[in-house]
Amino acid sequence: MQLKSDIKYVKGVGPTRAEAFYKLSVPSVGALLRYYPRAYEDWSQIVPIQDMPENELCCIRATVCHTPQKIRIPGGMLLFKTSVTDGAGLLNLTFFNNKYIGNQLKEGEEYLFFGKAVRNKYGAREMASPLFQKPQAAHRIRPIYPASGALSSKTIERCVQNALSALENPIADFLPQEIRERNCLCDLDTAIRQVHFPPDKSALEAARRRLIFDELLLLQLGLLQMKGRTETRRTACVLTKDYSAEFSALLPFQLTGAQRRAVQEAIRDMQSGEPMNRLLQGDVGSGKTAVAAALVYSAAKNGLQSAMMAPTEVLAEQHYRTFQKFFQNTDFSVVLLTGSMRAAEKRAAKEKLQSGEAVLAVGTHALIQEDVDFRRLGLCITDEQHRFGVAQRANLTDKGDNPHILVMSATPIPRTLGLILYGDLNVSVLDELPPGRQIIETYRVGTSYRPRIYKFIEKHIEKGLQAYIVCPLVEEGETDLAPAEEYCARLQNGVFHHRRVGLLHGRMKPKEKEAVMRAFSDGEMDVLVSTVVVEVGVDVPNAAVMVIENAERFGLSQLHQLRGRVGRGKEKSTCILVSDAQNEEAKARFQILCETTDGFKIADADLKLRGPGDFFGTRQHGLPALRISDLLRDTKMLETVQAEAQRLLRADPALESPEYAALHRQLEKMFAAANIG
Repeated sequence: MQLKSDIKYVKGVGPTRAEAFYKLSVPSVGALLRYYPRAYEDWSQIVPIQDMPENELCCIRATVCHTPQKIRIPGGMLLFKTSVTDGAGLLNLTFFNNKYIGNQLKEGEEYLFFGKAVRNKYGAREMASPLFQKPQAAHRIRPIYPASGALSSKTIERCVQNALSALENPIADFLPQEIRERNCLCDLDTAIRQVHFPPDKSALEAARRRLIFDELLLLQLGLLQMKGRTETRRTACVLTKDYSAEFSALLPFQLTGAQRRAVQEAIRDMQSGEPMNRLLQGDVGSGKTAVAAALVYSAAKNGLQSAMMAPTEVLAEQHYRTFQKFFQNTDFSVVLLTGSMRAAEKRAAKEKLQSGEAVLAVGTHALIQEDVDFRRLGLCITDEQHRFGVAQRANLTDKGDNPHILVMSATPIPRTLGLILYGDLNVSVLDELPPGRQIIETYRVGTSYRPRIYKFIEKHIEKGLQAYIVCPLVEEGETDLAPAEEYCARLQNGVFHHRRVGLLHGRMKPKEKEAVMRAFSDGEMDVLVSTVVVEVGVDVPNAAVMVIENAERFGLSQLHQLRGRVGRGKEKSTCILVSDAQNEEAKARFQILCETTDGFKIADADLKLRGPGDFFGTRQHGLPALRISDLLRDTKMLETVQAEAQRLLRADPALESPEYAALHRQLEKMFAAANIG
């Protein structure tokens, strides 16, 4: 059997199970062997009963004291209780609704039991529904696989075992021996076999280390090559002179040190002769638009046009107005281009771009239409860059001759994570807020405080201010949460019957969303009830209160982004987290949010709380999925891998040498699957 053999030919699979494997994107033997266990049961380390840790998985070897006794409890549930001993300690066992347990556990016979020991209400230790087997069948570390429908973990385990047994040849290693020796890595065949069926913990660790190294190395090589391809291209859009100081003199305020640093980093890129490929990362309100305007100004003074693409029409219109203010004392023409504009308006904007009269086009996806032509497009800017696909950004840059690229993001990313996520970009960070930016006071309260919250909102409305109320659901789905539609109706017909209450949710059509956000922005609503679609939205300086219902349902970074919708005007702003949750994770999130408004500190905390699996959505960013690496846990490995990747590409930038042929093929395979590069 070969790695490329169809999964259906593996012993124990067959046509029916093959279909289930296909749904898991496991079509071949090779894909099955890369379907790694999510966890392990360690039956190899036997713990004496008296030394068992509480609330931790462990394995004991013990004899059954008596046949499990049946107990019927209210509600019809059957319990079966017995006790076991290892000669020195005694442990109670409870099994739920297992009517066969009396036949499976024999009095006086010895078994291995695997589970968690807890204290019952009488203070005695017990295990609830532990796994068990005869001692001669265990004494090993068992893999636990992500199960799905017809495929249980045990079924997948048997199929993997059969596939490994049927392989005709050892798995070929794509990593050159010198790299393996330099980093003390085992060979690939050993790693694959022992990650599934490790003889002991040290073998498992060695196998995982090798596979994690492979995954991170391939990811780094791919991103560095993408970056290298950008850096080796030439551009006709070279800035011959820096006009950023001239632009700064036009502003009614001073740029922060971080803004000035970001401008200079970008200007150096644009003067280099190679196209800039830079990420501008900054917290909400850090002044990214002013940095972009400085670059647009310098580009215009050098005879180049710019284009800025935003994810929504309302946001595009806001940017358009902002740039008009920035350039009001110049002769620069700025045009807006969105899908809802009248045909005559679109035509006029396109003509200005084609003739070169307009130095900047601000718009939505309408900018990438075929009939949009620029005279000399030199700078492409995308706002909230994670909202655009790779192809959309490419369509915009194709309208120029290798133009400079600036992507902006208001989502703070921890440093190590950013090295992966934006490995193909140079990064500028805005890590200070402009003077006068309001600190948002944040409080966590229980649901019993709602009447006081509504009075608080009413006081702000009386002052001419506005408020957001965010709900996690759109419609009835869970009994404990108030859906947005119902919540909005309740407010409009109740406590805010004399006020203007609006509703915004994800199931609205784009034009409906735009209309609601425009109305709120124009002051035509007092209270906006919304789902998370408001997370990325327009500036509403008049909004001073943000209430987040069922706050425990949101991630930390998401709560921070929502909070950033207020505090954009002169008035003191408040964020109120409403939750009755008592679990430790929710409490930790709320505490961090109430203590700091620093987006980067919050991002680091969020990463530690949630782990990178949730924080770092590789699919969202178009990167290859990480199957075994953990960017939080494997930070040290990441640093090792980055050094190795840089060493490789310095020696052979295209990995063309025969010794790297297999590595090159593996790299192409990984990035082809992600459809990038």
